[in-house]
Amino acid sequence: QVQLVESGGGLVQTGGSLRLSCAASGRTFSRSTMGWFRQAPGKEREFVGAINWSGDSTTYTDSVKGRFTITRDNARNTVYLQMNNLKAEDTAIYYCAARRALMEITTRRTGYDWWGQGTQVTVSS
Repeated sequence: QVQLVESGGGLVQTGGSLRLSCAASGRTFSRSTMGWFRQAPGKEREFVGAINWSGDSTTYTDSVKGRFTITRDNARNTVYLQMNNLKAEDTAIYYCAARRALMEITTRRTGYDWWGQGTQVTVSS
């Protein structure tokens, strides 16, 4: 069982930055691919990016490439989403998610087994 808790959301102006954190409990974190998803009002939850369990591979959706960066600190059981040059369309609830141990990156929502409660990010123009 893995529990995930996101933090770091808030209100920021267009062009600003935020760093989201996702703290994980459980022994398998260091072997789990971690993903970030987001859901805007009235829209489906969408893939933002992911980092594999070893930390040497990341994948991002096209709309955030060059602006968002995912890193992980396995010693702290934490994964981060650094968001720069934020735009109004980045406004959403952001969720982190974990895959079972030793599974590689997937963009499919159904590929993740554990989810955090989400943290709100609001970008004002």
